[in-house]
Amino acid sequence: MQYSPENAKAVLGFVESCMREPTNVTTKIVKVWLTLMRTRQLVLTNSLRLQVGNKVCKGPFKDMLLTDEAINSYGTPALLGCYEHELHQTFENVIRDGYTRILNIGCSVGYYAVGLARRMPGSLVEAFDIDPVARERCTVLAQRNNVSDRVQISGGFFGEDFAKYDPQETLVLMDIEGAELNLLDPEKYPALKKMDIIVELHDVFAPGLSQEICNRFASSHFIERINNEDACPDIKGLFPDNCQLSSMDHFLFGWEGRQGSTPWGVFTAK
Repeated sequence: MQYSPENAKAVLGFVESCMREPTNVTTKIVKVWLTLMRTRQLVLTNSLRLQVGNKVCKGPFKDMLLTDEAINSYGTPALLGCYEHELHQTFENVIRDGYTRILNIGCSVGYYAVGLARRMPGSLVEAFDIDPVARERCTVLAQRNNVSDRVQISGGFFGEDFAKYDPQETLVLMDIEGAELNLLDPEKYPALKKMDIIVELHDVFAPGLSQEICNRFASSHFIERINNEDACPDIKGLFPDNCQLSSMDHFLFGWEGRQGSTPWGVFTAK
């Protein structure tokens, strides 16, 4: 798990350029530290792939095949199956209860859209993303896992669209980088009052956003707030016994790179 001379040189060059930037010392140190952590995690990711291939090892989406793009997006937590592990029981509950339709708004490369389609053969997943590159990558991931017939991929989703769906049979799964503040408005879009919702709340972009949205659904839903927790995954048996891993390496295997608060809201219609 060593750096090639070329990679090491490139990293050192980047660090030197950061230190020359006209910003304060604290900003420089944070930027350098995050870059070094991401670089080390990339080395760990490539080493892990040599041991386990491109298949998710554990968790609710165990055995899902990942594309290079999905691995590049989520790193070692996706391969190990511990990505957003604080939601694992929530997703097991979703799979147990079953929904006719899942609206995955902000699907990115398709980790959840495809993962849920694999586990819920009786459900249709409608995946939405405004980024055409993300949509293409989600398409490829669905094909790789043979669920293309049950993952429908589209562009933008608008508040008026909620009315098209049976609220009793539909789960909303949303991660749209702060735009949930506009979209999750049950007064504007009454269909939301009877839908179950799982949403990532981006306080990191707008402090107080999570509380405001929770307040909107207080009368119509049971509300659970789930805070972010980096995992410390069990990697025993995945590497040879002579492989030396530091305590920092163990941390980086589960590190998701968050730079602020993005709690999850789980809203269950009363």
